[in-house]
Amino acid sequence: MNLQQLRFVRETAHNHFSLTRAAQAIGTSQPALSRGILELEAELGVDVFVRHGKRILGLTEPGKVVLARAERVLAEIAGIEQVTAEFRARDDGELRVATTHTQARYVLPAVVREFRKRYPAVRLTLLQGSPKQIIQSVMSREVDFAIATEVPEEAEGLVTIPAFEWEHTVIVPSKHPLVGQPLSLQALVKYPIVTFVEEFAGRRRIDRAFADAGLRPDVVLAAIDSDVIKTYVSIGLGVGIVTALAYDARQDRGLVSIPAGGLFGMNHVRLAVRRDAFLRGFALSFIELFAPDVDRRTLERLMQHK
Repeated sequence: MNLQQLRFVRETAHNHFSLTRAAQAIGTSQPALSRGILELEAELGVDVFVRHGKRILGLTEPGKVVLARAERVLAEIAGIEQVTAEFRARDDGELRVATTHTQARYVLPAVVREFRKRYPAVRLTLLQGSPKQIIQSVMSREVDFAIATEVPEEAEGLVTIPAFEWEHTVIVPSKHPLVGQPLSLQALVKYPIVTFVEEFAGRRRIDRAFADAGLRPDVVLAAIDSDVIKTYVSIGLGVGIVTALAYDARQDRGLVSIPAGGLFGMNHVRLAVRRDAFLRGFALSFIELFAPDVDRRTLERLMQHK
């Protein structure tokens, strides 16, 4: 027994036992409909319809019971289809995320890939800017939330969610004198420095570390993009200081990464969302993918806390 056979019985009864009209209503051929009914009757071991020759005159007594139950089953199926259609509609929309280049380039691809598998109908927009710009875009409701290292832990009107920590690394050509040597601020300051502009990727920590040591590094180039920094390091402009997330030994051939976390400290990536924001289910799922240690109930509780 299958749902199509039950539909055959229902449509035949609803169309005054005309097989032609029933077949048209259900979008099939009359022979297919007749065969389906006969197969159902053979499986049940009873006649569903009263026949005179090839004509169907009405329902048998067991046929009346079968029709009543078929109506209920098909109504439940229609209800399930309606509910799931409503849920699909909830997963249809747009999600706007403001972030920095580092997050968009090195962290979010894996999150976005999984998010697209779960919500293929959602249009995703990534807006890149400075930390100040992306926080402003959240406050002005231009985006649903912001992701950056420089998101403040506490900000009026915002819920901030810690995601992960990262450290800086020093990038140099493979034959550079620093390779294989103990790394120190005193050793670094001997070389020109290529790193981030002040607003990005923990640059203030870098400046503070040198200042606390009484040193003045020669920053010959500052950029907002780790790939740009690595490009200029590769042509010999200076020693690069970037986020460790940005180094890939397979792609960054000819460059060596020297961990520098002990020199510049730990950096924290956070997600910021307006406290009064309404986030749809797919937005909450994105946050869970990005910050898996924060479950949905915790997030909803944080946003309800005024």
